Amino acid sequence: MKKWMILLLSMVTITLSAQEAVPAAAEPAAAPQFGYLSYEAVLKSMPGYAQVQADMAQLRDKYEAEQKRVEDDFNKKYEEFLDGQSSYPKTILQKRQSELQEMLDKNIAFKKESQELLRKAESEAIEVLKTRISEAMTKVGTAHNLPFIINTDVNAVTWINMSMGEDVTEAVKALLNDAQQ
Repeated sequence: MKKWMILLLSMVTITLSAQEAVPAAAEPAAAPQFGYLSYEAVLKSMPGYAQVQADMAQLRDKYEAEQKRVEDDFNKKYEEFLDGQSSYPKTILQKRQSELQEMLDKNIAFKKESQELLRKAESEAIEVLKTRISEAMTKVGTAHNLPFIINTDVNAVTWINMSMGEDVTEAVKALLNDAQQ
């Protein structure tokens, strides 16, 4: 009988301590332990982003127009070459062929160079915006007393316990928009 009493008393003690532990674990954290945001959403919401995209489209159009002009010049010369090739002496034929090859090589080089210049121009323009985002994230993180802010884009974070973190996307957007005005 004593054994049963000790066993019953032990079970009651375990049950009571387990009940006390559950509410403590279920209590929400007093403050977020980290911040998270969609970097892409912040970037695309910036007024400067639309301007960068418009500038890049305009620059891309200029390069494409120049490529089209050079291509048209090449096609015209090539057609002239085809029309007259049967009447050209061998040396003139070889000279024209080498001129066409040189034009083709220059056109290919220009196309590669223009693609690289476009990529570089866009990268430099976006880098200015990214610097502003970084500064805004620093201010928001400091103001909200967050140890770090996670970028949730491109599945960099597969799961977030929302009760432990704070979505600071809108706070960063607001700070950037206030700074713009």
